[in-house]
Amino acid sequence: MPPMEATDELKHSPLEKEHAALGAKLGPFGGWLMPIEYQGALAEHRAVRERVGLFDLTHLGKMEVAGPGALGLLQSVVTNDVSAVEVGRAQYNLVLNEGGGVIEDLIVYRLGPDRYFVVPNASNTQRVLQILGEADAPDRVHLMYHQDWCFLAVQGQRSPSIVTSLFPEAGELSFMRCAESAFRRRPVIVTRSGYTGEVGFELFTYEDIAVELWHQLMDAMAMFEGMACGLASRDVLRLEMGYPLYGQDLFESSTAFEAGLGWAVSLDKGDFRGREALVRQQREGLPSRLRGLRMHERRHIPRAHYPVFNGDLVIGEVTSGTFSPLLETGIGLAYLWPGDVADVGAEVEVDIRGRRGAATVVRPPFVDRSPR
Repeated sequence: MPPMEATDELKHSPLEKEHAALGAKLGPFGGWLMPIEYQGALAEHRAVRERVGLFDLTHLGKMEVAGPGALGLLQSVVTNDVSAVEVGRAQYNLVLNEGGGVIEDLIVYRLGPDRYFVVPNASNTQRVLQILGEADAPDRVHLMYHQDWCFLAVQGQRSPSIVTSLFPEAGELSFMRCAESAFRRRPVIVTRSGYTGEVGFELFTYEDIAVELWHQLMDAMAMFEGMACGLASRDVLRLEMGYPLYGQDLFESSTAFEAGLGWAVSLDKGDFRGREALVRQQREGLPSRLRGLRMHERRHIPRAHYPVFNGDLVIGEVTSGTFSPLLETGIGLAYLWPGDVADVGAEVEVDIRGRRGAATVVRPPFVDRSPR
């Protein structure tokens, strides 16, 4: 996870007392005070991979883009072709600067013909709102930032039984689909998505019912030995899938193509922020590329900013790294300079506090846990 810096102006989840009651270690993250771990990252990782876990992700942004000009506005700002998204589906997207660098990655859910729900990262919510607000819309657009909404994620093999018991609509959802439901007469957006690689669901609703919904989900998980999970375990889970994290693996100084996210870019849809820079880079070549690294020895764990070597030549730098409980070895993401030594299958070394550790360049995901 990115460095967590304390501040006197942290935002608070409506579930903070529930986290404290469970003995959670709370810490600053993205401008919020959030649960980092409860019973330990390894135990929580195991719960999600083998059974089910519940995350409070209220720190992430929650905004609605609606009106006749909603599609045109989103098309001019994000990289993917939103016009291809049917009602009830979701799409991964990027927001770029004019140089093609990644300002943000986010999910766009289409709730209706002219109604979209957008979920950016916590630290960039206001910036995405500003970019959308300043962009030229071809027709009327209503932007709404849901400051009073919470966000819960139920992830793991047992999640369908738990979520469908409260929201029957969830049973009809396949991966990256969404539906609207209700809980205690309050609207709930139910999505079949997640950041762990496991089957899972994400729930968005008003914070005034967050505590009751949390307890209902916790009670439903009890029969499966599920547990509350913090952001530390989520970081390990996403790294095993090779999912990049904004601020850690995605930066404004590296383009969407360098980050290996060309599949989320539609150059043919028309103009959008950063398109010209990507076209130019496509023609001229990439100066670096985000790759996966799998360490050879269990004791070698890559961390952010560790240099990557080929012989005596520095060929890149680690952006994220951790120990994978599934693989029982260190894994990481790193921007590597182009060339044969940075290709998939190449053997490299990571400088770990002055000592070299051998690694193989791989194409993520590191583990085969694709959502079903």
